[in-house]
Amino acid sequence: MPPTDANPTAAVLIVGNEILSGRTKDANLPHIAETLGGIGIVVREARVVADVEEAIVSAVNELRARYTYVFTTGGIGPTHDDITAECIAKAFGVALERNPEAVARLERHYGDPRQLNEARLRMANIPAGGELIDNPISAAPGFRIGNVFVMAGVPNIMQAMLDGILPRLRGGLPVHARTVSCGLAEGRVAADLGALQKRYPELEIGSYPYFRRGDFGVSLVLRGTDEGVLDRAAEELAGIVRQLGGTPIVTVGSKG
Repeated sequence: MPPTDANPTAAVLIVGNEILSGRTKDANLPHIAETLGGIGIVVREARVVADVEEAIVSAVNELRARYTYVFTTGGIGPTHDDITAECIAKAFGVALERNPEAVARLERHYGDPRQLNEARLRMANIPAGGELIDNPISAAPGFRIGNVFVMAGVPNIMQAMLDGILPRLRGGLPVHARTVSCGLAEGRVAADLGALQKRYPELEIGSYPYFRRGDFGVSLVLRGTDEGVLDRAAEELAGIVRQLGGTPIVTVGSKG
């Protein structure tokens, strides 16, 4: 059974050979993670799998047992390699059915029945018991079954679907961030940063080196749900940077 604690978690499953080949650059994970974080759902894992039944079924079953929510993107279009819906049905052990409401939405969208061919009707195949996710852009719906939300891979359609399902989600405390940036090398601050993490175990503290316009440095990002604790830790970290000879720049948010 997925966790049911007060701090809900999520996984993102990205489906598609085009992502693994490098032909298409995924733009969905950052948006999903940021959006969910804003309502207190922390993304703890992301996977990319090929359009292969065994891989999709296995990943869905592993992730839905481990996290409060699973969000999949890709593989629900009209072509032969769009197999996410049937794989989700197999993962849940239910039939894949031609959903009447999904068909009606496609009929309204295409208007001319001659345009609604069998390939497009495949987008109305939904696992038995699945609840439709609205697609205000191109009509072909996503769906929810159990704690798994299945969405399109096209970024603007995925974003519209995600906006529509947010009211269905049980969030937790919003995750906030503070960033302390400086021109020091990452190795200079590593030991002190590790000690700071031990003093603030309730926070997630990460180090992200950068090279911009000929200048190098590091962004030290602190994340947590208690802004008071975040501010104290960020102030302490800024003091550490000063002691090491750096000039800290503290910002609200996770600038990397």
